Amino acid sequence: MAHLLGIEGVGVVVGSRPLLGDITLGLDDGMLVGVLGRNGAGKSTLLRVLAGETTPDTGRVTRAGGTRVVVLDQADDLTPGTRVRDVVHPGVDEHVWASQASVRDIHEGLLADVGLDADVGTLSGGQRRRVALARVLTTPAEVLILDEPTNHLDVEGVDWLARHVQERYSRGTGALVVVTHDRWFLDAVCTRVWEVVPGHDGAGGRSPVAGRVETYDGGYAAYMLARAERARTAAVMEDKRVNLVRKELAWLRRGAPARTSKPKFRLDAAAALIADEPPPRDPLELTRLATARLGKDVLDLEDVTVTYPLRPGEDVGTGTGTGTGTGSGTGTRVVLDHVTWRLGPGERVGVVGVNGAGKSTLLRLLAGTQHPTAGRVRRGKTVQVSQLSQETRELDDVAHLRVIEAVEEVRGRVEVGGKELTAGQLVERLGFTRERAWTRVADLSGGERRRLQLLRLLVAEPNVLLLDEPTNDLDTDTLAAVEDLLDGWPGTLVVVSHDRYLLERVTDHQVALLGDGSVRDLPGGIDQYLQLRHRLERQSAAAPAPAADDRAGGNDTGAGGLTPAEQRAARKEMARLERQLAKVSARIDDLHHRLAAASAAGDVDGLTTLSAETRAAEAEHESLEEEWLLAAEAAG
Repeated sequence: MAHLLGIEGVGVVVGSRPLLGDITLGLDDGMLVGVLGRNGAGKSTLLRVLAGETTPDTGRVTRAGGTRVVVLDQADDLTPGTRVRDVVHPGVDEHVWASQASVRDIHEGLLADVGLDADVGTLSGGQRRRVALARVLTTPAEVLILDEPTNHLDVEGVDWLARHVQERYSRGTGALVVVTHDRWFLDAVCTRVWEVVPGHDGAGGRSPVAGRVETYDGGYAAYMLARAERARTAAVMEDKRVNLVRKELAWLRRGAPARTSKPKFRLDAAAALIADEPPPRDPLELTRLATARLGKDVLDLEDVTVTYPLRPGEDVGTGTGTGTGTGSGTGTRVVLDHVTWRLGPGERVGVVGVNGAGKSTLLRLLAGTQHPTAGRVRRGKTVQVSQLSQETRELDDVAHLRVIEAVEEVRGRVEVGGKELTAGQLVERLGFTRERAWTRVADLSGGERRRLQLLRLLVAEPNVLLLDEPTNDLDTDTLAAVEDLLDGWPGTLVVVSHDRYLLERVTDHQVALLGDGSVRDLPGGIDQYLQLRHRLERQSAAAPAPAADDRAGGNDTGAGGLTPAEQRAARKEMARLERQLAKVSARIDDLHHRLAAASAAGDVDGLTTLSAETRAAEAEHESLEEEWLLAAEAAG
């Protein structure tokens, strides 16, 4: 296994504070490394040192001869006025890169909706990020260093990137170092984890300690298991250390004042033990916020349709939704088409979908900030909705306040776990140190603003929570704590996210918006969504291009040659099957509980009967899923 890169005894100082100290790491062929750590711990700095972009204050960086390194930074440095093709393939003729299957795959995976002759200055933030990622992936290099590559990628994009990386390094040559908060990607791709553990200021801020890097074998799941074991071992050692400190202090209290030399020695020993005490962790746990009781009815969309006017130059035939119109910009685009969807009390739903399919529209309808073009949204009498938006602009209105004051503006006291807590106690439980709790909102980092935004939302005590990309700007530790909070939150929850790990952790089922105007249930979860998307892409690639009169609205057939009426009938069949699937799933759960009870009671006859019933119910469930998939394909 060839050595590619290494750092020995590296230290980095920022201002007067040591950020990293005495770091020694090596990167060999075949290593796929995920870098984790709290925001501000020094992850990006570590990547820049590895890449040779930052010179360390101490130590050295070694690189094997001929090793090429390519880096994706968090910020995209794309110059307006430059064509996409010149960014991705600078100075390379098209016939050269177009003949390479791996490059064509990168174009299909990242640039399908981006014209190669488009000016990068006209692209959206997500498109610019994908262009920058495509440039890095198409650059020949032995070492690939990626800083947050999954930002702005949807579920499909993350799935494609994981498959691309797995194929790229399947032969065991080259190496990858990636910083990402996407835990599903980490588990799917990485075989090693480097955790950047932040330093601290020491007692009274007078003895700063630099951050360090701890290494783990395996992906994210293996890292969490190993980390838990290390924490357990550390807890045992801490108990022993505390007992020793107590004995030392007890001896000091009993010692004779006249015996100055020995007590001074003992005092020094106790001081050394106390100075070695680890900094207190910032626990991010809110066990339960009091919520108003929800009635039977929560939020119902009844035969809802939402349309938008076509933008100049937009053609429905090339867009996401359905509708009528031409490239002249006249006509409408249908985002939601006669959708009936009901949310019950305590329901937890994850929403996935392609860009422009209507995910944000759906949230606005539920929040009451947008009205449907047709149909109606029914709201229960006791419903109190709060929405976490993608941006944190609502904090601009309280930018002049301190963190505590921004929380007190919403509510000064709240009952948590049967205890009344003040705003100061709440922000401390949400991970703000006492110093940061009195920081002005305008001076907070992106992750801190996100935490404050969520806290202000929760202290308002809603009973319906709408979250739009809640994982933005949060590190993995904070994400785990937020998930722990949401996992026990008793209200109705709707989450729009590309973070597959989050969706599968905090929601009970998922729905998809595929751009055909419907809201589809996903009994098979995210895997089923990806299968549907791949099937639709294959159908789209195989379908002949529509004639001009078809694009203008002269053809009433939809996907697969079905008319809109036939597609609606297929969607109704899907809804019927979804209700049956829910009933069968509930029956299977009940049978599993009864099997466990019969096993505990030693009821052999009961076990035999219940096992047969369970197998029959599971077979019925599998049959219904197959029927649902056929209906979904017919619906387009």
